[in-house]
Amino acid sequence: MTQFHYTECGLQNVYINGLEPVIDDEGDEVLEIRFINALHAEISIGIINHSNGISGPELRYLRTEMGYTQAELSEIVQKDKQTIGRWERVEIEIDSASETVIRLLAIEKLKIPYEDGIEAIARKSVASAKNQTIHINAESDGYRLEAA
Repeated sequence: MTQFHYTECGLQNVYINGLEPVIDDEGDEVLEIRFINALHAEISIGIINHSNGISGPELRYLRTEMGYTQAELSEIVQKDKQTIGRWERVEIEIDSASETVIRLLAIEKLKIPYEDGIEAIARKSVASAKNQTIHINAESDGYRLEAA
């Protein structure tokens, strides 16, 4: 078993532990990523639950997982679409109120189980330049968030 740096999702801070290599049709050893939807759900949970502010790439990830364009998300958070682009490119930090709305929206749209309430989400929604690593464990029937 090995740790895999999963950059295919568009993020640089996601690692999957416990993937077992398989042999492909040409006899090469490869890592097989199964249950992609479950994996992406765990990544979303990791982003929503971590205590640092959401980074620009994490915002882009959540936005696309929710199926929104920058313009559509800008209407919801009542910002212009250029602001969403600036957040995603890390030109400016996401303000706390908008980040809280985005986290709550992701919980609703992605049907993420969350029981801590709005106050806990608001406390996590702080401007932060810190990246937080998301560790996910591969299991026989899907994935489980280890740490975020």
